[in-house]
This record gives sequence, structure tokens and C-alpha cells, in this order.
Amino acid sequence: MPSLTHFFETLYYRPKWYHWPVAILLLPLSLLNASIMWIRRVSAKPRHYGIPIVSIGNLLVGGSGKTPMTIELAGHFEKPAVVLRGYGRKSRGLRVVSEWGKIRTGVEESGDEAALLARSLKHGCVIVSEDRAEGIEEAKKMGAGVVFLDDGFSKVGIEKFDILLYPKRTPNMLPLPSGPFREFPFSRRYADLVLTEEKEFERVVTCEGCDEPLLLVTAIANPKRLERYLPKGLVKGRLILPDHAWFDKEEIASAMKRAGVKKILTTEKDFVKLEPFGFETALLKLRLRLDPKVVERVEKEVLS
Repeated sequence: MPSLTHFFETLYYRPKWYHWPVAILLLPLSLLNASIMWIRRVSAKPRHYGIPIVSIGNLLVGGSGKTPMTIELAGHFEKPAVVLRGYGRKSRGLRVVSEWGKIRTGVEESGDEAALLARSLKHGCVIVSEDRAEGIEEAKKMGAGVVFLDDGFSKVGIEKFDILLYPKRTPNMLPLPSGPFREFPFSRRYADLVLTEEKEFERVVTCEGCDEPLLLVTAIANPKRLERYLPKGLVKGRLILPDHAWFDKEEIASAMKRAGVKKILTTEKDFVKLEPFGFETALLKLRLRLDPKVVERVEKEVLS
């Protein structure tokens, strides 16, 4: 399975000539999936929930910066609530992860992204629910002033202000499974605001505690994107699992021994799952540098 995951990640983000026959073979399924989503979108009748809703989404699978963008934008509002699915969690149904700064569930119930949001937004609340409508209603009951939907672009039945994050460069423009697009690329025109990386926003990554040999441990989508931020000469080994996977303490300890290191390097999203293991840890901390005009536009939409 990891080799299959690696194959498709390479097809989507760093395709070689030998990937394209597979993409062409899968193209009928890709066109069918994207067409179904397009029909859903154009035929939808969005429901208004009586509260400002801002969606942070993307068209591509994998990490696009939705969670850090949600943290950045929600930080500008009073009483924000974040509603998300909680992908990868070991629970189902609605869970209130945090309530105005008080953490109410563990990472296994919430999932890694929700746990990171709860730690970062101490003045807000975080709710996970497969049913986003149910999550929005819960946020209203809790007294939220604005709701942020993390990964909500595809939720066409909800009336919202849609922010779409878009990469600077996309070598494969095909829909899933031939390419990384969840819908046809032209669906970006349905967004209210499209933010392109390195234009309206850019990633700022710092490495805290990177002062000795390290083992990189991560379970994020498209982990190759971390390479540019790794401290040169210090990463002696890698333990890379599929996106949102859960870690095994003994497996990490064995990998550290093989690499000859006493410290791991990971992302903040991974750390919420790794913290209970007690390993000495260095952190890759991601923040977004955002064009002030974007914040002004979102504030205007919420107030109106």
C-alpha cells in the first residue's frame, strides 16, 4: 500500500513519462467522477443557516494549507467556530473538540487537524462532524459569531463565502484518479475568492530544536514538500506513513536506533499524535504570510 500511495502522489505532483499511461487508462473514471460533482454543484440549492460561514477549501487532494489558513483567518474574529470532518479520527458522529479554549476531547476522538486547530484557537471552538450542517447548528448553540468550514468547497448545499486555495504550479491538471483534482479545474470560478500560493499567501516554516541529528517522522499528504524546509545535513533517516496514519512507538524507536539519532523531527499536525510517546522532538512550524487585503475582504463579507 505505501508503494501504491507513493506512485499516485508522484503521478499527481511530480509525474514522469511512465505515469501517463496509467492516467490515460483511468481517464473515463476521472471524467465520470468530475462530471457527477459538476452536476451536484450547478443543481444545488444552498441553504442559509443564519450565521456567517466562511469555507476554506481546495480543488486538489493533499496539503494545500487549509488548516493554517483557517487558523490565520479565524484569529481575526471574535468567537469563531471551526467545523470539519475530522478525517482519520477513531470516532464517529459529532464531537466538540474544544469550547472557547477548553479542550474537551483527545486526539484519537478528534483527529490530528482538529486537535491542532483546538490548540491554536484558544478563543474559539472546534467541532468535528461528518454532517457539516449538524456541526454548524451546534456552533450556533454554543454562541459562535462566525463559522469556518475547513475543507468545505465541495459542500455545495451550504450558503457560504468560498475561499479556494490554489497552488502556484500544477503539473497534472486531470481529475481524480488520473490527477489530483477533486473536480474539473474550471470549478475554481465558483469560488468567491481564489488565493494563489506565493501570490496572496506564502508558507513560512521554521525549525525549532533542529540542533542535532534527527529522524523525520511524518504522516502528511505529499511529504516531499517538506524537503525544502529540512535542516541540511541533520536528517539521518525518514519514517513516512500515509496521510493521517497513526504512529507506533516501538516502530519509531527502532527507526531512531537504525538512524543513530536520539531526536525526531516532525510537523505540528503530526506532533499532536506523537506527543504522548515522550520522544525528544524538533518541530517544523508552519505559518502563513497573508496579504492584508485578503483579511479585509473576509472581514467585510462576514460583517455584511
